[in-house]
Amino acid sequence: MIDKKICSRCVMDQSDSRISFDIHGVCDHCRTFDEQVVPNWHTDERGSRELATLVEKIKLSGKGHDFDCIIGMSGGIDSSYLTYLAKEKFGLRPLVFHVDAGWNSQEAVNNIEKLVDGLGLDLYTEVIDWEEMRDLQLAFFQSGVSHIDSPQDNAFFATMYKFAKQYKVKYILTGGNQSTECIRNPVEWMYYQSDAVQIKDIHNKFGKRPLVNYPLTSILWHKIYLPYIKGIKAIRPLDYGPYIKHDAMKLLMDKFGWQPYPQKHFESVFTRFYESYWLPTRFGYDVRRVQYSSLILTGQMTREEALEKLKQSPYDEATIAYDMEYVANKLGITVDELNSYLVLPKHTYRDYKSQSQIYEWGAKAMKALGLEVGGKR
Repeated sequence: MIDKKICSRCVMDQSDSRISFDIHGVCDHCRTFDEQVVPNWHTDERGSRELATLVEKIKLSGKGHDFDCIIGMSGGIDSSYLTYLAKEKFGLRPLVFHVDAGWNSQEAVNNIEKLVDGLGLDLYTEVIDWEEMRDLQLAFFQSGVSHIDSPQDNAFFATMYKFAKQYKVKYILTGGNQSTECIRNPVEWMYYQSDAVQIKDIHNKFGKRPLVNYPLTSILWHKIYLPYIKGIKAIRPLDYGPYIKHDAMKLLMDKFGWQPYPQKHFESVFTRFYESYWLPTRFGYDVRRVQYSSLILTGQMTREEALEKLKQSPYDEATIAYDMEYVANKLGITVDELNSYLVLPKHTYRDYKSQSQIYEWGAKAMKALGLEVGGKR
């Protein structure tokens, strides 16, 4: 077995088939960070001033309404810390909503409750039709693609935009940030979750029941119609100042008794299973490389620390049998059937109908206009 070449600066390697290296062994992810992210990412006084101006606009837009912004809360570190900042530091009146797609971990339920109660906020929970979600997730397993978490992600974003439109709120605050996400998952690992054309095509081929209640969004809906026609903007407040993950976690733990997770995105049981076991076992994609590389570039982890952590299994070997059984039972199949999906022929997003060209053209246009930096390739 040939060892994959690894970046000399971060820990991305050739499991990303489109990665390239310069003469110093530095990868294109790092070069994108230096050339596109850093010059447009202001966490100093300039960022503070821009954020203060933005907060005033949000407050002004919310006059006469019950809420001035919307925050989707998963119980993870980014959305939890953002909710704290919005209420306590910015003085905003957020509508906090949570999408229950059937996979909440108990830690996530506890964390959401602690934050909402501690901050005196109201929580709105949207429960996704489980039978439709289950059918769609099984369809993705059977399709052979790597991005089997798309049904859950799409439901979250579609619901977020629906809430904004329903409550006439002009600003959606998201926990997306450069500090922990300046390197994104390659598109071949995790295809765009908002491609409704692909979701429908995979479901049409492998699904067993119609999608009547399942919420769908699309790239044109949330990138063009909502921001430019309806004036609903998605904002990333964590990008306007220093955001150190360790410090944010400590604050939430001290103030609210917030419980940390072993890894980013593990507030969802399915995502934990998918990212720690399914992706690396079936496809050789270890998302820790993306997460650690982001922390390396933003000075929150050393490359040596990351390499040492990567020597350990991406999943908990002591509990994976339990997780397999839990996921299979939840989906209404046997463990043997779930294991059978591991050896299906592998497919990519290119094997199904998609709007990939629209995403590619749109990404180039937005980067050229300075409206987006970094991102998937």
